[in-house]
Amino acid sequence: MLTGIKSVLKDFLALFFPKYCLGCNRSLVKGEDILCTRCIADIPKTGYHTLDSSPVKQKLAGRLPIIHGWAYLKFHKKGIVQKLLHQLKYNQHPEIGIRLGMLYGKELVELNLHKEFDLIVPVPLHPTRKRKRGYNQSTLFAEGLSRAMTIPCIESIAIRTKSTATQTNKSREERWENVKDAFSISMNRKEIKGKRILLVDDVITTGTTLEACGIHLIEAGCDQLSVACLAEAQ
Repeated sequence: MLTGIKSVLKDFLALFFPKYCLGCNRSLVKGEDILCTRCIADIPKTGYHTLDSSPVKQKLAGRLPIIHGWAYLKFHKKGIVQKLLHQLKYNQHPEIGIRLGMLYGKELVELNLHKEFDLIVPVPLHPTRKRKRGYNQSTLFAEGLSRAMTIPCIESIAIRTKSTATQTNKSREERWENVKDAFSISMNRKEIKGKRILLVDDVITTGTTLEACGIHLIEAGCDQLSVACLAEAQ
């Protein structure tokens, strides 16, 4: 009885306060949440997790020894992925990160790829930037993956020790100089040693941020390292 009343109340509120898809701005219908069914179906995916050697893994070859290298979505200027990332990072919509993480995690579970990992570690933001934004967008994507794959996500393992300038419009060499000394690992290294870690970031372009952070996880004794990003930008 109580469940039925709650359902009617929810439908009544939706009539006067409709929710909109954060991808296309159309009204969401019953059963949809954050993104409409059409946007979920049409969003450009890479399919990298189905390849033996993905472009992300190739991008990091010789720089970071990883088992898997994936990106969920393809980033195109003025496309839906750019819009969603803007909503996530600058318009206070953290729910987008969790939702997309859960969608990708579900795809990985369907192929039993979740069994490849013991722990998920998000690339950290510097504390000053995190306070300003209110959250770390990479952590939100990681949390969505964690929920879907039932793998623990620990945000406190990797630490950003230096506040760096944006990587936008920098060359690969400039990006590396910008982040090479920006990370460290927390003192509790027993959480890392011998673990198969999935390092998660929001966007990969040249891979220098993942490289700079991932090196510390390997040095701390993780058994295997893989990376997964919300999107890949060319």
